[in-house]
Amino acid sequence: MSRTIQVGLIGFGLSGRYFHAPFLTVNPHFKLAKVVERHRNEAEAFDPTVKTVRSHEDLLNDPTIDLIIVGSPNDTHFAFAKAALQAGKHVLIEKPFANSLEEARELLDLAQQKGLVAMPYQNRRYDADFRTIRQLLDENRLGEVVEFESHYDRYRPEILDSWKEKDPQGGGNLFNLGPHLIDQAIALFGLPEAVSGDVRIVRKNGVLDDYFDVRLSYADKRVILKSSMLAVDNSLRYIIHGTKGSFIKHGLDIQEETQRKNILPNTPDWGAEPASQYGTLTTPEGRSTVPSLPGNYHLLYDNLYRAIVGEIPPEVTPEQILAVMRIIELATESSQTRKVLAF
Repeated sequence: MSRTIQVGLIGFGLSGRYFHAPFLTVNPHFKLAKVVERHRNEAEAFDPTVKTVRSHEDLLNDPTIDLIIVGSPNDTHFAFAKAALQAGKHVLIEKPFANSLEEARELLDLAQQKGLVAMPYQNRRYDADFRTIRQLLDENRLGEVVEFESHYDRYRPEILDSWKEKDPQGGGNLFNLGPHLIDQAIALFGLPEAVSGDVRIVRKNGVLDDYFDVRLSYADKRVILKSSMLAVDNSLRYIIHGTKGSFIKHGLDIQEETQRKNILPNTPDWGAEPASQYGTLTTPEGRSTVPSLPGNYHLLYDNLYRAIVGEIPPEVTPEQILAVMRIIELATESSQTRKVLAF
């Protein structure tokens, strides 16, 4: 039988306001009931039926709350998620899932013991470009992939006054954007044999890493994952070479940009990219444009709902969650030691 999942959201910044609240609002399986904001009341301005509370303990002590979404700074993810699981709540955790492999394993073990869902918010699995790449691979239009290169670049020459730029406990670009790229690679190709990393600071007066080049070695392919905060031309997303063809894709998924315009994700043609962002497929027979599948973050919440009610397991598996954390740690160690490390 269908049921409505009562949701408590910790934090109403970029993630809470533009990634979670709009999708929860239009999904009949969820009700955003309470939001933790320390000083403001922006959630109530977004939806007057939402109750603002000042502490996460209010969510833990509310027996009607089924799911807690942890959208607070990275250094709080582990503590808030652990407390939620101990209180019998399912958890959806913004990336990174935790700040270490050890913490991630503890959360997953606790969730298993309690019979609860603990899942990272890996929304980039549902970007238009990544959905299109999965379709190309499923249809074998590229053949066997021999090299996969993924970029998530930005141009931010000035250091922001933000924990993401300054807090050593979970800050830095590898923890911020790395989980997206690593998770996508694992979702496509499974666990690697070895990891190497170049993690550094490239901006003047930078405090934490703002550039990474992480390489995953497989028996039959190489995966290159790159991000820089000093890329003036940052449109490149993917370069994929296979035995049958090559695929090149520019342009970031439009769902975030659309949500920032206060457009709810129940509008027609949600997530449909403009033709100018379609990728190019090159084969021995010639070159063609590949229309993108629409981006669709609804799929993440649909999977989360079905996992909570026990229909199917979460799409992001515990093995994949732990692999992301291990690769982050190995890439950091590799960058420091200048060695390729076995996974």
